Amino acid sequence: LKLEMPTVNLDREVSLLATVPGVVQSLKKCAMTWQKLISRVLEEQLRKVPQDNGPLAEIYLWREKNATLRALTAQIKLPEVQKVLEILQEAESGFTAGLQIVLSDLRRHQVQAQDNAKFLSTLERHLKNLSTGTGVDVISNTIPSLLNALRLLWIMSRHYNKEERMVPLLERISWQISARVRRVVDLQTLFKQDIAAAKKKITEARNTLEQWKKCYFTTCIQVEESGSKRYWKFDAKRLFEKTDYMVSVCQDLYDIFQVAEELHNMFIPELITVSENPKGVDDLQREVNIVISPMEDLTFDPFSMESARDWGFVMEEFREDVTVEIIEQIFVESHKDPPLYKNHPPVAGAISWSRSLCHRITHTITRFQEEEEELLTSERGKEVKQMYLQVAEKLKEYEDEKYHLWRERTEHMLPLLLKETLLTISPATEEPVTTKKSICFTLNFSPEIQEIIAETKYMEQLGLPVPELAKYVALQEDKYLGYTNKLKVMLNSYHKLMEMMNEAEMKLLDHYIQELWRILKTGHKRLTWKSVGIGEFIVQCTQTIGKLELLVHQIHHISEDISSKLQSIESTKLFKFPHSRNGDKHPGAKEFFDYVKCEQAKVVEQLVRKYSAIPQLLIEVERRVANTNSGKSPKLASYYAYWENRIYQVLTQLIVKNLQAFNATVLANVPLLQIEAVLSVPEITLQPNASEIEEMTVQCIQDCVQVTKHFIRWMHGTCIECPHQYVKADEVVTFSFYSDVSQSPLIIEQADLITQNVHKLLASLSNCLNQWQKYDLLWKSDKGALLDRLAAEKPACVIFDEHLQFYMKVIQEVTSQPLIKDEQFIRLQLAPLALAVQENAKSWMMSLGKLLNDLAREELFSLQGEIQVGVFSL
Repeated sequence: LKLEMPTVNLDREVSLLATVPGVVQSLKKCAMTWQKLISRVLEEQLRKVPQDNGPLAEIYLWREKNATLRALTAQIKLPEVQKVLEILQEAESGFTAGLQIVLSDLRRHQVQAQDNAKFLSTLERHLKNLSTGTGVDVISNTIPSLLNALRLLWIMSRHYNKEERMVPLLERISWQISARVRRVVDLQTLFKQDIAAAKKKITEARNTLEQWKKCYFTTCIQVEESGSKRYWKFDAKRLFEKTDYMVSVCQDLYDIFQVAEELHNMFIPELITVSENPKGVDDLQREVNIVISPMEDLTFDPFSMESARDWGFVMEEFREDVTVEIIEQIFVESHKDPPLYKNHPPVAGAISWSRSLCHRITHTITRFQEEEEELLTSERGKEVKQMYLQVAEKLKEYEDEKYHLWRERTEHMLPLLLKETLLTISPATEEPVTTKKSICFTLNFSPEIQEIIAETKYMEQLGLPVPELAKYVALQEDKYLGYTNKLKVMLNSYHKLMEMMNEAEMKLLDHYIQELWRILKTGHKRLTWKSVGIGEFIVQCTQTIGKLELLVHQIHHISEDISSKLQSIESTKLFKFPHSRNGDKHPGAKEFFDYVKCEQAKVVEQLVRKYSAIPQLLIEVERRVANTNSGKSPKLASYYAYWENRIYQVLTQLIVKNLQAFNATVLANVPLLQIEAVLSVPEITLQPNASEIEEMTVQCIQDCVQVTKHFIRWMHGTCIECPHQYVKADEVVTFSFYSDVSQSPLIIEQADLITQNVHKLLASLSNCLNQWQKYDLLWKSDKGALLDRLAAEKPACVIFDEHLQFYMKVIQEVTSQPLIKDEQFIRLQLAPLALAVQENAKSWMMSLGKLLNDLAREELFSLQGEIQVGVFSL
C-alpha cells in the first residue's frame, strides 16, 4: 500500500502555497484519495479473523494487522505528507476534519495492533509447544507456564484485559489442547498397541485435560489475590464443557483397556499354563479380542459431544458383553488353579477370586435393572439374565466346596501341627556336640500353621465361620510370630557361635557346650507350640548363648594376643649383616659370621621374652574357664597341647624362612663379605680357604637352628616349662623344641641347599684363579740354576734385554688386571695376589740386573788389564 504523492511543486512556504488556488485544489484531490485508501484498509483489517481455530492464528492475525497499519502510519509521518496536511489546514481547515478523523482511527488501530502483537508474542513459545510438541508430557509441562503468561497478559495489556478478548483466546487454547489429545488418543492405532502403552497414553491425555482446568482455576485465584480489580469470572462451561466430556471418554477407554488387561494378563497366562483344553483357551482369547474389536472401527468421533449418545450405546454393549459369557469361560478354565490376589492364601484367595467374578456380572445386571430395565425384558436380556443365574450358582457351589474342604482339613491338621516340638536336629544324633560340629538345630514351625492363620483371617473377612482353635491361633499370630522370630535370632546366634570356635576351643569349652545343648534339647524333645514355657525357654537359651559367647570372645581376645606374639616370633629376622665400610671395604669372612652370631644372640633374648609371656596368657584362659590359675588344669590339657603345637609350627617356620632368606642372600649379586687371593708358594689359594668358609657357613646354619634351644618345652598337660634334668653330676639335660625342629625335613633341605650353593660359589671363585697360573714360572723356576747358566754362558746384552722386557711386561699385565671380583655375596680381593706376582717379577729383574752388572764389571776389568798390557808393551 502506497500513498499517492501530489505532482505540484511544494518548495515554497506553507502560508504562501495556501493562497494559490491551483495548488490547494490539487492537494485536496490527493487528500481525498488518501482518505479513501486508509478507510478501505481499516475496514479490511477490521473484517479479518484468524485463519484456523488455534491460538497461534490469533497471534499471526495481529502481526499481519500491525505490519499493514504500521506501513500506512509510516507514510503519513513523511515530511511531504505532513506539509500537504499543513497547507490544507491553512487554506481550508474545515476540509481536513474528515481526514483527521480517519488518521486518528489509523493511529488508534495501529497502536492497538502493535500492543496486541507485542504481548501475544510472549505466548508464542508456549502455544507452539501446544501445537507441535513431541508428546503429551510437553503439553502438560507447558500449561502452567502458559497460564502464568496469560495472567501477566491480563494484568499488563491495555486490550487483552477484557472478557471479550480473553475468553475467545482461552477457547482457542482449549480447542488446541483438545485437538492434540485427539491426535494422541487415535482409536485407529490405539487398539493395535500394547495394552500398557495404550493405558499410559490415555492416562497422560486425561491428566493433561484435567490439568488444563485445574491450572485455569488456580490462575483465577492468583489474579484475584494479586489485587487486580479485574477478576477472571469467565463462563467455565464455554471453556471446559468439551474437555470435561473428553475426560469422561478417556476414562471409558481406560476402563476398556483395564478389562482387556485383566482378561489377558490376569487370567489368560494361567489358563494357558494349566489348561487341559488349549483350543478352549484360544477360543476364549478370540472372544476377548472380539469384545474390544468394535472400538477400532467406530463410524463417529467418540470425543465429539454430538456423538455422546452413540458412544454411550457402545459402552453399554461393551459392559454387557464383557460380563456373563467371558466370566463363565474364565471360571471353567481357571477354577482348578485360580489366579490369586497378592498375599492371599490358596483357599481364601480362590473364594475371593470366585466372588470377584460374581461381582462383575452382578454389578452389570443390577445396573441394568436400575437404569436400563427395558434391556433385560428383551430376548437377549432374558438370555443374559438366565446365564447370570447359572453362572452365579456355579460360583456359589465352588465357594462352598472350597470352604468345607478347608474347614475339615484345618480341624484335623491344626491340633497335630501344634503338638510338634519347637526345634529339630540335623543330623539326628545323640553324639556330643564337640564331635559333631555340623549338628544344626532348626526351627520346627510348620508353614502350614502360618497358612491356616492367613486363611482364617481372610475367611473371617469374607464373613465365613472358622473353627474355634483356628480362630484362637489366628488371634495369637503376633505371639507365634514373636516366638518364631526370637527363635530364629537365637538359633542364628547359636550357629554363629559354633562357627566361631575351632576344634581346640570346642574341646576347651566342652562342658559349657554340653550344658547349652542340654537346654536346647528341651525345645527338641519336650516343648511344643502349645506349651506355656516357650518364652522362658527362649530367654534361657539366649542367656546361656550370650554367656558362652562372652567367654568365647574373651578367649579369642587372649588367643589374638598369643597369636600376635607368635606372629612376631615367626617374622623375626635372625640374619642381620654388617654394613660395608666406606662403601667398598667389606668385612672378612670371620668378621662377617661373628657379627651375624652376635646380632642373633641379641634377637634371641627378645624372642624368649615373648615366648615366656605365653604361659601367663594361658593361665588367664584357665582362670576364666576353670576358675584356677595353676597352669596345669586338666580341663585345659588339650588347649595347652594345641598352643604347644602352634609354637612348634611357628619355630619351624621361623627357621625355614630365615634359612630361605639366608640362601637368597647367598645367591644375590650383592657382596657382603670379602676374601683374598694370595700366593702361597707354590700354589695360589683363597684366604681363608674354601673349606674354612664352608665350615663357617655350616656353623652359621647350626647357630640359626640352635636358636630353638632357648625355647623350653612345657611339662605334659601343662603350660609350665620343664625344669633342667641332671643326668650326671656335671651333665644337664634341657627339654627344648630343638630336638623336634632340627629334624624337620624342610629345615634339613634348606641347610643342604645353602651349603651346596656356597660350595658352588667357592668353586667358581677358585676357578677364577686359574688364569694366574700362567705366571707360575716366576716362583716355580730355579732362579739360582738359571743365573749360574747365564753367568757361564755370558750371553750378549740383547739376551738380558729380552728377559728384562718379559718381566716388565708381566708387571704391566698384572697392573692392568681388575683387582676385585664380585660374585654373589662374596667379594674376592685380587690385590695381594697381584702384588705377589709383581714382587716376584721385580725380584727376577733385580737378579738379572745384578748378574748383568757383575758380568759387565768382569769384562771391564778384563779389558782394562789388556789395555794396561798393551801400554807397557809400547
